[in-house]
Amino acid sequence: MSKVLTLAELDVANRRVLLRVDFNVPMSGGRITDDNRIVAALPTIRALREQGCRVIIASHLGRPNGVVDPALSLEPAAARLAALIDDDVLFAHDIVGDDVEGMTKELIPGGVMMLENLRFHPGEKGGDEEFAKSLARLADVYVNDAFGAMHRAETSIAAVVSHFETAGAGLLVAKELEALGRCMQGAARPYVGILGGSKVSDKIAVIEALLSRVDALLIGGAMAYTFLKAKGQDVAASRVEADKLPLATRLIERCLEKGVALHLPIDHVMNTAIDSEAAPHTGVSFGPGQMGLDIGPETVRAYAGVIAAAKTVFWNGPMGVFENETYAAGTRGVAEAVAANTGAYTVIGGGDSAAAAAQFGLADKFSHVSTGGGASLELIEGKDLPGVKALRQKGR
Repeated sequence: MSKVLTLAELDVANRRVLLRVDFNVPMSGGRITDDNRIVAALPTIRALREQGCRVIIASHLGRPNGVVDPALSLEPAAARLAALIDDDVLFAHDIVGDDVEGMTKELIPGGVMMLENLRFHPGEKGGDEEFAKSLARLADVYVNDAFGAMHRAETSIAAVVSHFETAGAGLLVAKELEALGRCMQGAARPYVGILGGSKVSDKIAVIEALLSRVDALLIGGAMAYTFLKAKGQDVAASRVEADKLPLATRLIERCLEKGVALHLPIDHVMNTAIDSEAAPHTGVSFGPGQMGLDIGPETVRAYAGVIAAAKTVFWNGPMGVFENETYAAGTRGVAEAVAANTGAYTVIGGGDSAAAAAQFGLADKFSHVSTGGGASLELIEGKDLPGVKALRQKGR
């Protein structure tokens, strides 16, 4: 983090700033259904405006693959931002070119404009240098506040940085790097990692990384059944990655080698299908055709006990199918246990865990809730994110 220049260290006053944000918001019928990613960028936008900057906002939305798709226009995001800042936001119906460059020069100090969806341009993917140069002509300074996209080597994230004399991280990115950095180095012990979700294969690298840092791992979600199967337990029709059973066995052995306490579900909420009309069954053993859809109450109590003693907690992945209230109790119980440990440094690694915390009204009870699921996991894994690498090189 010390090698990435922050907003406070940049000379931005009264200059044109290309601000890369992550406004990849969920849409339905042309309307934004969740504006959290727009709200997350407001502190940086306000800080820039207070210094008289002319703010040119750039973002992607969806996957139009270099083709203009009106359904993925950022115009609704511009309208929502205008409402949030209670001021006009000029919208450019293009991304680069003479007309757009002219609009940036006409902005008044403190003025805000937004470019059309970056991914409408085929040059956004793959680090296209000509597109990078065209973007750089729009501003004097580059600021990246798009943490959720920092793990993508897209032109507006990585290649464009070298074309600016001044570039650094926005307030959101700086906060993310600091928070996740505390989970990587010098974390207070005991350190507990909580991992859930559907596939062991999605979490291999993060499990390997955490094994060198944590004192305990709590496993939930469908991925737990691959571990339980590897230990020889009957999991009936529960989801199991059969080809990952040898890997699960090796990870169990690695926990023993590292002295990491591995906790797996001891009881389950089961049914024959997620959408079954039959009442779920809670217990230790599975009946014919049943699958585990949530961790059971005994597991929640056991996990809560481990969490209560922690000084650092990193959580990524739900404990069950939390979107269905019938199978949400496990994820809620773990979320409540983490939130209740006010003496610990607690981080949610974005994604479904962040959505669950918001669903249960607990998001403000954690030390940090990451805005980037994929980016946060890759950072925890020890990967050098393209967006961070580009800023770090410029910082030198």
